[in-house]
Amino acid sequence: MAAQIDKVISELRDMILSGELAPGERVVELQFSARLGVSRTPLRIALTELEKEGLVERLPSRGFRVRAFTVDEIGDAVEVRGVLEGLAARLLAERGASPEVLTQLTETVAEGRSLLAPAERDPNVLVDARAWGRINQRFHEILCQAAGNRALLSVLEHNNKTPLAGPAALTLPSTPSVLETPYVLRAQADHEDLLRAIMRRESSRAESLMREHAYRSRENKRVMLESIKTGRHGLALAAVPAPTPAEEAAAS
Repeated sequence: MAAQIDKVISELRDMILSGELAPGERVVELQFSARLGVSRTPLRIALTELEKEGLVERLPSRGFRVRAFTVDEIGDAVEVRGVLEGLAARLLAERGASPEVLTQLTETVAEGRSLLAPAERDPNVLVDARAWGRINQRFHEILCQAAGNRALLSVLEHNNKTPLAGPAALTLPSTPSVLETPYVLRAQADHEDLLRAIMRRESSRAESLMREHAYRSRENKRVMLESIKTGRHGLALAAVPAPTPAEEAAAS
């Protein structure tokens, strides 16, 4: 089931980023379960995950709708995430991470290193985008949760509702190309540097590293989105008016 859900998430994400699904378009479960060849349960779970990424929004009545957004909105939110996660890294380094947290972070970094070892040896090797996305999300979540600041987590959760702003959000297509490889390798190196700074309780360095990490993420997303836009059908990154209640009712 998990593999099927991952597949549906990737396919729907690709449809949205490529413009195949337009901003404001309704995703009707019955229609898309047939279109993707899956039951409604994995489709519903996939849509809930894409809601967390900010790519779709839940309608007041029922179902989901593709969100409209711009590259600048994504960049602004990623920049804010860098400030917030930088603070989390500083707090964790200052207070000192528990042995349990250090073990979790170390295991996550080791998992990333193992996944990317073939690409490290040969840059033409394609990265498993879904596997890397899960590792990246877990690293950021462990670090931010361990900072122990509930206000920070609340603001971060709100900020990450912007499409593609959070660490769970990928711009990698389900069938990646070598374009992503240097981005992911550098992100892995950032994780390793961050872990060392936290272990050494170098709070200023940890904060600086995290903010630089977010800056690179922002710029990489710009490049990846432009690549998808020019290489496929156009990108769903334009403001569109929200449907009226009457239009929603007609579409249901």
